[in-house]
Amino acid sequence: MQNPSYAGAEEADKSVQFLEKNIFELNLPEFDNVGRLIVVNQFARIQTNDFEGLPSDIGSRNDQAIAAAIMESEIVVIAWGSSNRFHSRKEHVLDLLKRQQGKHLYQTKMHPSRGRYAGFIMPLQL
Repeated sequence: MQNPSYAGAEEADKSVQFLEKNIFELNLPEFDNVGRLIVVNQFARIQTNDFEGLPSDIGSRNDQAIAAAIMESEIVVIAWGSSNRFHSRKEHVLDLLKRQQGKHLYQTKMHPSRGRYAGFIMPLQL
């Protein structure tokens, strides 16, 4: 996703909860047998309003966390929506994905905090 508002390893925010409902409760066939959701963000800085997406907001270990989550996962959902305004960061994360083979890739129609359930998750073509 983009950046955490207040979510952490032990607490889910509205966006994480919405994604969990899509994956665990809607019985979408592409998520059969999914037992765990790993959420990582393109930026590590916790901030809800007026987020700027500066290089200092990435975090010193964020790329490592993203790469580790991709390697550990069979299915990857890019959940920042279609209007990701952080173009260079977006391309960097997509490049990390391109280096992995055999992953099932999906994207969300919009950011989960603004999501609607119908048709929310769709295939991602890199």
